[in-house]
Amino acid sequence: MRLSRGTAVAAGLLLLGAALTGCGSTPANASWRAAAPAPSPTVSPTPPSPSPSPSPSPTPSAGSPSPSARADTVARPFVAGNPNGHATVPTAAKAVDTSHPTRVIGTGTAASCTSAAVVAAVAAGGIITFDCGPAPVTIAMKATAKVRNTSSKVVIDGGGLVTLDGGGARRILYQDTCDQAQVWATDHCQDQATPQLTVQNLTFADGNSTGEATDGGGGGAIFDRGGRLKVVNSRFVRNRCDRTGPDLGGAAIRALDQSQGLPVYVVGSTFGGAAGQGGSCSNGGALSSIGVSWTVLNSVLTYNSAVGDGANPAKSGTPGGGSGGAIYNDGNTYTLTIAGSIIEHNHANEGGGAVFYVSNDRTGTMSIDSSTLRDNPSDGFETAGLPGIFFLGKGKPTVTNSTLS
Repeated sequence: MRLSRGTAVAAGLLLLGAALTGCGSTPANASWRAAAPAPSPTVSPTPPSPSPSPSPSPTPSAGSPSPSARADTVARPFVAGNPNGHATVPTAAKAVDTSHPTRVIGTGTAASCTSAAVVAAVAAGGIITFDCGPAPVTIAMKATAKVRNTSSKVVIDGGGLVTLDGGGARRILYQDTCDQAQVWATDHCQDQATPQLTVQNLTFADGNSTGEATDGGGGGAIFDRGGRLKVVNSRFVRNRCDRTGPDLGGAAIRALDQSQGLPVYVVGSTFGGAAGQGGSCSNGGALSSIGVSWTVLNSVLTYNSAVGDGANPAKSGTPGGGSGGAIYNDGNTYTLTIAGSIIEHNHANEGGGAVFYVSNDRTGTMSIDSSTLRDNPSDGFETAGLPGIFFLGKGKPTVTNSTLS
C-alpha cells in the first residue's frame, strides 16, 4: 500500500530509491514501511517566538538587457538567516577567513565580474572573493561553475554583494567527486575528504537543474556529491529542479555522500524568505539528500514547495514525488538537526509540508531546538503530533523550546 492524499500514516508504504550512479558503493534508498505514528513531542510551554528575517529584495532577472554582470541601481542590505536565532555554531560550521584570497573575480567594476570568470575561478579552486565595485551586483551565469576534484578547498565568498543568477536556465554550482569529467581523484570517490566546498555571503537566484539526471538530479542552485559542503550567511531565491519524480529533489541544494558521514552545515542562511521567492521541486523545495546528515542553524526556510504527485514510490498513474516542502531527507543512518531556525509557509503536495524524514533501517535521528515550525501544510500525510513533519526513524524526534503548529 502506498501513502497518498487522504491515506492514514499508519498504512504501509514501500519506498524504493533509485541507486545512485558513479563509482563505489553508494547508499540506495532501501524500502521502508510506515509504522504507527510517533507520540507527540515534548514542546516547551513557553517557546521562543523568533521573527522571520526581513524579506530579501527580488534579484533582477538575468533575462533583462544588460551586461554579464550589472550593479543594482538601488543598494540593498544583505539579509540572511534568523536574526533571533541563537543556536551555538561549532567551529567547523563557521565562515572561512577569506582575507587572503587565492584569486579575486573582477577588477573593481560590475562589468569585470563575468560568468566566465566565476567558472574559471571555481575550476581553479582555492579561496575566491569578488571585486565588482561597492554596489550589489548580479552575475548572469552563462554556464554552470564546476569544482574540479583535484582541489582541496573551494571557498566562494560574495561579500554580501554578489548574486549568482542561473536565469532559470541552468544549475549554478556543481561538485561531484564521482564525475570523471571533473577528474577522478581517488578509487573511493563516494567517501573522500576533499574538495571542501564552502559558499558564504552569497545569493543564488533562479538556478534550475530540470533535466539534469546525473546521480539522480536535483540541486537547482547547488549539487554536491562527495567531499564536504558548508553554507554560511547565504540566500537562495526562486531556484527550481524537476517537478516530478519519486526521489529527486532539492530546489536549492541536493547533497549526497559527505565524507565520513559528517553533516552539511547550513548556518545563518535563507531559503525563500518571502512569498514568490521560495524554491520549487518534486521533493525538497529547499534541501534534499539521501544518506546525508544536516545541521541547520539560525536559518530561515519559508515559502518553498514540493510539487510532485504520487509520493514514493509513485502511486499508480502518477509520476511520483511531492514530499518535504522545505526539507526532504532519506537514507539509513543519518541525522537532521534544526536549531535557532524558522520553517514556515512551506507546502507539500504529499507528505511533510516542512520536513520529510525517513531512515529506512530506523537508526536515524532528528532534533529540533529553539525553532519555530508553523503553517507548513501537508496535503497527503504527516506524523500525528508533529505538524508539518513526516518522520520514520529511531524513536521520535527530540523537540525542545520550540513551536510546532
